[in-house]
Amino acid sequence: MLVSAHEQTGTIGGGRLEWDCMADARLLLSEGLDRRECHIPLGPAINQCCGGAVTVLIERIHDLEVLEAEALRDREALPTLLLFGAGHVGRALARSLALLPLRLIWIDARDEEFGSVPVDVEAQVTGDWEAMLDAAPAGSGVLVLTQSHTLDALIVGAALVRDDLRYVGMIGSRTKRRRFESAFRQIDIPQMQIDKLVCPIGDFGVRDKRPEIIAAFVTAEIATRLLSEPGGSASPA
Repeated sequence: MLVSAHEQTGTIGGGRLEWDCMADARLLLSEGLDRRECHIPLGPAINQCCGGAVTVLIERIHDLEVLEAEALRDREALPTLLLFGAGHVGRALARSLALLPLRLIWIDARDEEFGSVPVDVEAQVTGDWEAMLDAAPAGSGVLVLTQSHTLDALIVGAALVRDDLRYVGMIGSRTKRRRFESAFRQIDIPQMQIDKLVCPIGDFGVRDKRPEIIAAFVTAEIATRLLSEPGGSASPA
């Protein structure tokens, strides 16, 4: 968590613990000190009943370049998600997914469709989906909801051929999935790879098709798939 005299970003868990640590950090800044270590029992003294204790290290950062380098390293360590499509659901998803600790790359050939791009989202106006997919690092996710079923099939098929992606999702019905699966088998994509496709996406049994509702459930799905530890508790497709 980064704290200045009047602002803060990030979190150490919220509640009274975070509030007190923010106050301690601002006291350190006002006193001109460089470092303070606080050991805080999570009990009645701070009106919490969690149990245990926390040790918090508070340090002054003098060098802006060091801070920027640390921020860059943190960002590079984030999982990458490629979001193909800037239609009404794509726009709702971009707004919702922008709240997650992801490197979100939003791709569409139609510049006019993006509208307002959320902070820290990388909007790419390009039809070269192959180059974007090829550049995605291992462990990335791919979410496809373009205006064309043909384009959906091309992107999803190429994504499934890769065996190093953690998530491949496509908007659509179960009928669309069955038709795509049949087409993928005809071009010899292994069934094991086809089975990794998530379609329908955000399928939590809610029938509401408003973009914001779809985006909420898909965002929860993405958080489970991309932000859990590899080999952890995320459920298979």
